[in-house]
Amino acid sequence: MTDTEDDIREFARVTPVEAAPGMARFMTAMRRLQDTAVSTNPDERLWNDAAELIEGVGARLEKHKAPAGVAPAGRARDIPGNGHPLMPLWRVAESGPNEVTMRGHFTRFHVGGNDAVHGGVIPLFYDWHFGMVVSAAGRPDSRTAYLHVDYRRITPTDEPLLARAWIDAVDGRKLFVRAEMTDSEGNVLSEANGLMIKLLPHQP
Repeated sequence: MTDTEDDIREFARVTPVEAAPGMARFMTAMRRLQDTAVSTNPDERLWNDAAELIEGVGARLEKHKAPAGVAPAGRARDIPGNGHPLMPLWRVAESGPNEVTMRGHFTRFHVGGNDAVHGGVIPLFYDWHFGMVVSAAGRPDSRTAYLHVDYRRITPTDEPLLARAWIDAVDGRKLFVRAEMTDSEGNVLSEANGLMIKLLPHQP
């Protein structure tokens, strides 16, 4: 593919927005629903009643669909998880051109078994965290080439945690990133390393 004018597609820029109070309240309610949905066992009637209520909310919201870059979910940095229900309840604590520190916790929604965070949630978090590093460094839009996680200890739910990610090396379009997550006592729960590659103009 050549970089002609027809081939070049603009990557959707993620620009921060300030969440409206109503959105913050809605996301809190969404997260409560997520936690409840995986920790409840009602009778058949209540399952159906709850489904009808949720379907009604969905139908109302669908009338206000917005394209990427316009919808605030994932861009509201004043809400945990940037206002995106897929992301865990974390916030950026410190941010610089070489390192981003985040604080937060996981909830029942993220449990894989025995009150431990699901192993697949940890890479999701690190991928998000690495994206924060790319943005803080002022790097162009990038994609994850690989992401490796070493699990050192069980990651607990409902406990304050800290994660630190930093630039390990830069090689042209390649940005090598490392990270670690610790508990309140400083125990390393997991470590990660990854490669973020700058997009070319024609790449989505």
